[in-house]
Amino acid sequence: MELKIKRPHLSAILEVAGRSEVEVCGFLFGKREGDNIAVEEVRFVGNRLNSPAAFEMEPVEMVEAIEGAEKKGLEVVGIFHSHLKCPPRPSGRDLKGMELWPVVWLIVDNEGNYGAYLPEGGKVREVRVRVI
Repeated sequence: MELKIKRPHLSAILEVAGRSEVEVCGFLFGKREGDNIAVEEVRFVGNRLNSPAAFEMEPVEMVEAIEGAEKKGLEVVGIFHSHLKCPPRPSGRDLKGMELWPVVWLIVDNEGNYGAYLPEGGKVREVRVRVI
């Protein structure tokens, strides 16, 4: 499996995460074709917890983002968020969230590192990220 993301999209996420004092989060919208996921749009959503160690997306912003993407023919292909005090790997809290949203999770840190993960059958698989 491969997550394809445009360099400006990834750069925007890394830039915002690098200067934020709380976890940033949002959606990756695009298309999934077999094992390939192509990100066509990134949408930041407010972190209602306003926390450096956890995130929950603002519900109204989530709905607006999803509805806007659907009007463009895009679907939720992933969720992104940042970690400030730990590596960009799924935390215990993330694993619970992955059960609710079984899409690719792109996790970045505030130093420019990133990784993508997909929940499958109670386990988490690392997904190759291809920056285009």
